[in-house]
Amino acid sequence: MRRRLVAALLVVGVVAAGGLVACGKDDGPDPTVRAFLDGWKNKNLEKVGFLAATGDTIPAADVLTQLKALSGDLLEKPLALSAAKATVTKEDATAVVKVEWTVAEGIVWRYDTTVRLHKKGDTWAVVWTPATMHEKLEAGDKLGTRRLVANRAGILDAGGDAIVKPRPVVDVGVEPRKVKDAADLTKQLDEALKSVDVDAGLSDLPDRIKAAKPDAWVDVVTLRREVYNRIRSKIRDLDGTVFRERNLLLAPTRSFARALLGQVGDVQKDDMDAHPGRYEIGDQVGQGGLQELYDEQLRGRNGLAVVINGRVDGDNNQVETPELFRAAPVDGTPLKTTLVQKIQNAADNALAGQTKYRTSLVAIRVSDGAILAVANGPNGGTENYAFTAQVPPGSTFKVATALAALDAGVVTADTVVDCPKTLSVEGREFHNANNFFLGKVPFRQDFARSCNTAFINVGTKLQPEQLTAAAAALGIGVDWKLGAPVFTGSLGPNTTKVDLAAASFGQGDTLVSPVATAGAAATVAKGSWQAPKLFLELPAAGGGATASASAAPSGPAAPEGPLKATSVAALREMMREVVTKGTATQLAGVEGDPVHAKSGTAEYSEDTKEDHRWIMGFQGDIAFCVFVEKGGSAGPAIPLAEKFLNNIN
Repeated sequence: MRRRLVAALLVVGVVAAGGLVACGKDDGPDPTVRAFLDGWKNKNLEKVGFLAATGDTIPAADVLTQLKALSGDLLEKPLALSAAKATVTKEDATAVVKVEWTVAEGIVWRYDTTVRLHKKGDTWAVVWTPATMHEKLEAGDKLGTRRLVANRAGILDAGGDAIVKPRPVVDVGVEPRKVKDAADLTKQLDEALKSVDVDAGLSDLPDRIKAAKPDAWVDVVTLRREVYNRIRSKIRDLDGTVFRERNLLLAPTRSFARALLGQVGDVQKDDMDAHPGRYEIGDQVGQGGLQELYDEQLRGRNGLAVVINGRVDGDNNQVETPELFRAAPVDGTPLKTTLVQKIQNAADNALAGQTKYRTSLVAIRVSDGAILAVANGPNGGTENYAFTAQVPPGSTFKVATALAALDAGVVTADTVVDCPKTLSVEGREFHNANNFFLGKVPFRQDFARSCNTAFINVGTKLQPEQLTAAAAALGIGVDWKLGAPVFTGSLGPNTTKVDLAAASFGQGDTLVSPVATAGAAATVAKGSWQAPKLFLELPAAGGGATASASAAPSGPAAPEGPLKATSVAALREMMREVVTKGTATQLAGVEGDPVHAKSGTAEYSEDTKEDHRWIMGFQGDIAFCVFVEKGGSAGPAIPLAEKFLNNIN
């Protein structure tokens, strides 16, 4: 073909004046090559002249039409073109052009093509054929792309088993032409779904059925196979219902660490708008939690093949599309967490009956700081409140105040400290829950019974920096570098006696999260602080994601060295007495090792007088914290802790 092309050009007569656009009269063919490449990239070839292989002039507009058609799926893709200096042989020339086509985000197709030129008089023209774009292209071809989808990686537990993996689901839908009574169908579907605790929000279903085409699929809900099986007999034979089965990436249960892990679902328009070219309709992406935070790592990188479309055989049947380029997909990389499925299930089950209040439960292994369970409720929660809550700790913070006072020598466990009903500090009156009082009793008894006024008596003898240092020694307010958004706590400056009094029993400007409180319990149990960890291998993206949600950089530095031995020994004894003779005696009968704990009630609203409820502590090698949003005494949190501990023993 190429030999025939050269021969044809040699016999071409003089081109009629005006048939070619003058370009590069005195500078050889290179200006024409540059003009062609600029025109190809910018889709404007008016400054270039063209010849067919026969030597006939081709209008630039016709070449542009062919070029656009040949580009096919790549027409609007970013294109970079560059050419080496043309090689000239008498009236003919060739230029090797490097083509770099960004065919998808992060994927560039690089190849060389040859542009041929012929000179008539003083004018160089491009000899155009489809092969000018790519050597394998022919008339009628179109470049196409075929996505090569990467396999999404799972989230693994501490033993390396997949938590999130493909699990069978059933999509429930409605086919409008088969529906006899849309209102009745909606009622029966709603009742069946609610019998398995699924609220699909079907109030608009009749309207959606009416608006859809007769043979359309109208979505109702997607159910795990085991949930569907429970109501199969109720919905399978309803007029209009249709079903399809598939697998989705799911955790073992709907509530399993749901707020922490997030979920995987169909890409949304907002995702596509934020990342043009990255997604296509039907892609699966992380939505919330670790699935979203580490979506890029888990999703991997899709590949892509560039193919030739449009070819047909003699009977006008499409033939197999030749492949010009392939970028293989790169499968996602798993997230290796420290979660233990048995303990996570125990935590989820403990919160399962709590449907009224937002709740959180965190378990940390004392010996190495591994976070074993992160549960939120109701139903797994929609926000990982266990990590991100910023709420007053109430009397659980008395652990920090006691540590500061013991370290400073203000008290020992046996020092007598007065516990009156109320106590006035610089004109502000503080009181105990229900105005109880103990009188003058050993500090260990004040701790076990959680006497606010006694802790004010002790706390106001401290310097603000002593309280801050004790909290930091327990990991409160320092940067954990966890690899996930986390609030580790904060203390106010506490420069006045009133502020210090409030802070001494976990009020004022003192804020924590459940995981920070569990971390403090683990520190007491171990005798030294170590950063809690959520991952066996900290993902590369974790540092930046965590920094914005951790304690402020101006907060205290991470503690070094062990806690003072005499202080921590006394603190452990006092936490044990909370269980044996104090506010958490309900935990005395828990199976297994002795439980050490500190309960707490935290006022958070002067207007409503509602309180948060806390219990934190440790048993053997597991430290824990349970938080219940709203309500009076610490009691409602303690039964949840009891259930959790019995579940794991």
